[in-house]
Amino acid sequence: MAVDAKVLFEPFKMGAIDVKNRIAMAPLTRNRATPGTDAPNELTVEYYRQRATAGLIVTEGAQISQQGQGYIWTPGIYTPEQVKGWSKVTDAVHREGGKIVIQLWHVGRVSHTSLQPNGAAPVAPSAVRAEAKTYIEGGFSATSEPTALTIEQIGAILQDYRQATRNAREAGFDGIEIHGANGYLIDQFLKPSTNKRTDSYGGDIEGRTHFALDVVDVMTSEWDAGHIGIRLSPVSPANGISDPDPQPVFNHLVSELSERNLAFIHVVEGATGGPRDIAPFDYDALRSRFSGAYIANNNYNRAMAIDAIASKRADMVAFGRAFIANPDLVERLRIDAPLNELHRETLYGGGAEGYTDYPTLAQTAEKV
Repeated sequence: MAVDAKVLFEPFKMGAIDVKNRIAMAPLTRNRATPGTDAPNELTVEYYRQRATAGLIVTEGAQISQQGQGYIWTPGIYTPEQVKGWSKVTDAVHREGGKIVIQLWHVGRVSHTSLQPNGAAPVAPSAVRAEAKTYIEGGFSATSEPTALTIEQIGAILQDYRQATRNAREAGFDGIEIHGANGYLIDQFLKPSTNKRTDSYGGDIEGRTHFALDVVDVMTSEWDAGHIGIRLSPVSPANGISDPDPQPVFNHLVSELSERNLAFIHVVEGATGGPRDIAPFDYDALRSRFSGAYIANNNYNRAMAIDAIASKRADMVAFGRAFIANPDLVERLRIDAPLNELHRETLYGGGAEGYTDYPTLAQTAEKV
């Protein structure tokens, strides 16, 4: 028996955040921040305003410091100019009745010396180079060799997360998503392929989850846990990361996150942007261990999303590429309308083309 699509459009309270439907916009790097300042600009404002019908917008990753940047022209949240730019974004989304959280990002080893302060090497849990590409002026490039973080440097990064949390509140966000996925810094601590440490931040499960939980604890000391969530990708090989046995690590981490009363976990099920069945993993085990909301992500279509919500396997479903090409995705899902085609050549960098010029159903109808 078919399940009614109306389950996607039921309101829901996620921690301290009220959402009007179960459709989230996933974080999507677009490389269109203002060159020189990495601040959001008027194009950014319009891009998010157009998509404010989502129950929840999760912004593209915003680096918490220059050290945390891995790609050129991605926005930051560590200077007054960046905070001012994001304030315009949140104002526009709120005027349209939307809710928006910022994804806080430190890329760790997935960076290039040209993006780092004074041309320094990127930092990581251990000095293991990423078999990955980054995006710098001139195009894609191999990542640079990282250096292993000292305990003092870890402490400094935690303070950057603290300040970014304060800045996010000042910018008017409804909450924060911690980027703990896709092979970036927090994920690098979680995975044995990138964490070779022998101190309290490495080794066993407690050691490898230490940094993630420290980040959460620092941030929840600045803003209550009901406004904070985290994104995780247990089996995704993104940016050359791996773990032959991720289940125990993520079971433990999510249990600890539940104890801290986080608003949500946002889980990439499978390979980021790729196969959902790349490796065996029990996602229901994470949901059962977590007292907050579960946002499911990765290659969901309308039917899958309806089923996930109706069966209570998820509380929200996040769509990524579909939201790039369809600013009115929520309405298209409601009436089961066809979707615009994604233009991959305009994903990263550039201006309005492939960013704010995708037509809505209403705009398309006007041209007929």
